[in-house]
Order: sequence, then structure tokens, then C-alpha cells
Amino acid sequence: MINLENHYRGKTVFITGHTGFKGTWLALMLCKLGAKVVGYALPPATEPNLFELTELAEDIVHIEGDIRDYPKLKEAISTHQPDILFHLAAQAIVLDSYTNPKETFDINAGGTVNVLEALRGSKTKACIIVTTDKCYENNNWVWGYRENDQLGGKDPYSASKSMAELATAAYRSSFFSYNDKASLLVASVRAGNIIGGGDFSPFRIVPDCINALAQGQVIEVRNPISARPWLYVLDALNGYLQLGSTLLQGDTTKADGWNFGPHENRAITVKDLVQKTIAIWGSGSWKDTSRGTHRKEMPFLRLNWDKAANLLDWAPRFNWEQALEATIEWYRAHQQGNEIRALCDQYIENFSQEKQHEVYSRTS
Repeated sequence: MINLENHYRGKTVFITGHTGFKGTWLALMLCKLGAKVVGYALPPATEPNLFELTELAEDIVHIEGDIRDYPKLKEAISTHQPDILFHLAAQAIVLDSYTNPKETFDINAGGTVNVLEALRGSKTKACIIVTTDKCYENNNWVWGYRENDQLGGKDPYSASKSMAELATAAYRSSFFSYNDKASLLVASVRAGNIIGGGDFSPFRIVPDCINALAQGQVIEVRNPISARPWLYVLDALNGYLQLGSTLLQGDTTKADGWNFGPHENRAITVKDLVQKTIAIWGSGSWKDTSRGTHRKEMPFLRLNWDKAANLLDWAPRFNWEQALEATIEWYRAHQQGNEIRALCDQYIENFSQEKQHEVYSRTS
């Protein structure tokens, strides 16, 4: 097991999108590892949001900026000279990409190019571009996609993330010579559908479930038969950090694309997730609203993460049920008025010590 603190303590880590759900969790993890965190992002997109609930701005360098603003982004990177950069800033909602396709491409594809271009000639040692499991050409296979499978995308969001992957590969091969020990090492990560406490985004199944259950409403489910690789947020971010530590050590073989997915050998559908959420909550009901929906997501998606298991010694610590229980416990604590920064720090501490809170260990 990699001791991440040895690799991140005292390092300057630049995060784009640090005001988002995953970005805030990543910044919290890095703060506990002793890193100096510099965040660059727009203000949080929801109210409430994890960034403000944790009062994270008090502990990091917080820069409000648009990933599409290349001069401002380049100035921020040049000023802070990070050791490693994690690029998470994105338009991350599939349904929103139908409403605002140009904005989605500008942010997800153009924003990635801006990051890579801003890093050219810098002293930054490593960069991790965060894309998505949806970057693959989806053929509804029952087996998981591998990192060398064809990229694609039938909706603007998926296509924009595929473009980000292509841009990353092009910059890697064109501008970052790995024969030069001083060269920037760039990797990309493609994780499953992330679940965890602190996500308040619309059109995401777990937050939608929690909102409905808390208000005594019926959960509306658009695509109940869709199967997704559900992955706990701390498992995904732990994978990103493990990969980043190898890049910081100068391992050129790790400058590549990487999948991070769940343990499950069978497909877990949205219906499975919703029914389990109701069972954990203790009450509730749901209804299928897929009829008449003309913008459906692809029904089947799985990831193969053998590469990360064998070359990074990474594996998720939570199965989907444990991840869901931990997530629902977080939302209950939030609704009960618990101090969120302390709650998140305890979750991270338990995870880093490979402890499992009592609720985590229960499975059906």
C-alpha cells in the first residue's frame, strides 16, 4: 500500500474544479496529507454545496476563475508553480449537454486544451486529466471497457470527454518527451459513476433519491434498467492520488489512460440502486418515468480496471452497497445538522486507515 503522505506532504497541488463535489473531496484529502492546495474554479453551482459546507476556502488558495479563461488560468499556474495538477473542472451533467452542447464542448474539450497548453514549458512534474467512463464508444457490451478500446460518444457530454482524451494523448505525444527527465508526465483517468456524500447536483440518481425521500415524495427514475459501474468517491480519488504519486516519482510508464471501477461482477442497474436506497432509508417508493423520454442514456456500461489493479496495486475498498450506505449516512448527518468539515475529515481518516465505520460493513 502506497503511503500517500510521503509523496504529497509539502507539495503544491493545483486543482481545477475544486468547488465541485469530487474536487472538494480531493482537496480535503490533500489537506489531510499535508499538501498546499491551490484551487481554480467557478463558484459552486448548487446551494447547498460541499465546498461551502466544509469551509474549505479557509485552508487553501482559492481562485475564482473560468477554465475557458486561458490567460487567467495560465497566470494562476505560473504564479503558484504546482508540482502536480488535477484537472476536474467540467460540465458534468449528461442532460445539460443536450441543452447547452456548445458550452459543454467549450468547457470539457476546450478547457482541457487550455490546461495542457498552460502547462507547456512549466516546471510542473505531473498532470492528471479527469474524464469519464462515458468516453468510450458504447456498444452495450456485457464486459467492461479497457483503456485501449475505441473512444466515442453519442451525446455531447460523452463526445466532449472523448475529445478531452484525444487532446491529452496528442499533447502527450507531441510536446512532452519522456526521454527528458524534466518533462511533464500526463495521465488521464476514467472512473465509474461516482457516489458519495456531498453531491447536490441535479439529474444524479443518489441526490435525486435523497431529495425525494427527505420530502416524502415518490422518486422519479428516468432509466431504471440502465446499468452503471457505481464507485465510491473516496475509492476513485484514492486511485487518482495513487496514480499521481507514481507520476511525481517520474514513472513514465504511468503517463497513460486509466480506468477505476467497482468490484461487482454483475451489472448493477439504476433500479437496484434505487431499491437499495429505499431499503436503507427505511421507507419510500419510486416510479418509472422513462416512457416518452427522447434523450436516453446508453443502457449498459461497465469498466475493466485490471490495469490499475496490476500496475498500481489499486482496488476499491467499498462494494456498491457499502458505498451507498456510507453515502446515505452522510446525507442523514447533514440533515441532522452535524458539522460537515469534521464529518468529512472523519470519513477520510477512516478510509485512509482502512477502517470501516460500522455502517460500512453491513451488506445485504
